[in-house]
Amino acid sequence: QVQVVESGGGLVQPGGSLRLSCAASGSVFGFYVMGWYRQAPGKQRELVATMTSSGSANYADSVKGRFTISRDNVKNTVYLQMNSLKPEDTAVYYCNARQTSVSNPSWGQGTQVTVSS
Repeated sequence: QVQVVESGGGLVQPGGSLRLSCAASGSVFGFYVMGWYRQAPGKQRELVATMTSSGSANYADSVKGRFTISRDNVKNTVYLQMNSLKPEDTAVYYCNARQTSVSNPSWGQGTQVTVSS
């Protein structure tokens, strides 16, 4: 069974930084896509950033230039470096991992990111 575990969330002041980590396990051949989504109170879950195993990344317009996604295919771990954080970034951040292009994603439990002074 695929397991996805996030860590690194917390409370940070506006303009600060956080680095989220997500480790996926349970796949013999790794994961085609790993990425991050977030859900703020009263809003739908939205894509933040994803990266394929070949290194192709995509970002939501709202985080371009501030967030950077990276991954280690050997460790099956994906990271999200979040800089210049804004109160609007406050949300529960969820990691996902997809084994193939036709697989349903597996989701982590989420980690809370709160940006507030």
